[in-house]
Amino acid sequence: MRKVVLVPGDGIGPEIVASGLRVIEASGAKIEWERIEAGKKVLEETGRTIPPKFFDKAMETGVVLKGPIATPVGGGFRSVNVMIRQRLNLYANVRLVRSVPGVKALHEGVDIVVVRENTEGLYSGIERESSIGTVETVKVTSAEASERIGRFAFDYAEAHARVLMTAVHKANILKKGDGLFLTSVSAIAHQYPGIRFNDMMVDNAVFQLVTNPKQFDVIVTQNLYGDIISELCAGLIGSLALVPGANFGDNLALFEAAHGSAPLIAGRGIANPTGIILSAAWMLNHIGMSTESQSIVTAVNKVLGDGRVLPQDMGGNATTKEFTDALIDALG
Repeated sequence: MRKVVLVPGDGIGPEIVASGLRVIEASGAKIEWERIEAGKKVLEETGRTIPPKFFDKAMETGVVLKGPIATPVGGGFRSVNVMIRQRLNLYANVRLVRSVPGVKALHEGVDIVVVRENTEGLYSGIERESSIGTVETVKVTSAEASERIGRFAFDYAEAHARVLMTAVHKANILKKGDGLFLTSVSAIAHQYPGIRFNDMMVDNAVFQLVTNPKQFDVIVTQNLYGDIISELCAGLIGSLALVPGANFGDNLALFEAAHGSAPLIAGRGIANPTGIILSAAWMLNHIGMSTESQSIVTAVNKVLGDGRVLPQDMGGNATTKEFTDALIDALG
């Protein structure tokens, strides 16, 4: 029985996490869940968006499965997601973008890994009003974090038999900050002779992704660029809900769907739980339950590829429960 911290989140989080737990149980995986609530409701009740015990439990178990947590726009409390990543030094965000055979999408055969630096950049949240009507936002770039994410990306590529690394940046304009990132990653590339390396400016990269995504294998980039690129890539394969996500530190991993909390459809029973289910499958593989993990991925591909029971955001009319039932049936 493996202990894992569980954060249901808010919005559609509790609904899709509940589906994920049903699928995990049906796969035969034995997990002891340490459930901890977080988000707006917790803030209203306790004055904190996430209780301090979360960080202790996360470090104790080394594994977290987290549902989406809403972040207020233009004000309000700080992003819980960013806070968790920075407090726990989860410096690498990884999102897997893979086409599912049979799913209608802009492109077929897409298989891209987006590796995103998670602790600095514009997500550092350093802003000040320098004068009335003028706000300055600081983008933090350090050689240490750039080298660290570069090495993580190359290590990941090597471990998963990937052959091409593309560093995405805007060093022609942000010559010092993005220039430092590019220089730092480039300096590491020669240590991995089995992996080809190139770089691409972010504006060209998004164009190339839309027109010819098969030219990409692993993308390594900074925080904001990685966030935007991974969601654009999700659009290439048919749904943001098809993209599992994970955040890695040296001794800790947090798994979560790539999408947000979708408050407008919360409670309606129509949310697509595929993202959290694929993230949970990735988590199971991470903790050594590879058989259970693969059975879940196979079931997801079977149900989605068959096309008879599809969530509403993918052109079907299945409820969250109906889609989850279909996945469990496909597990055999």
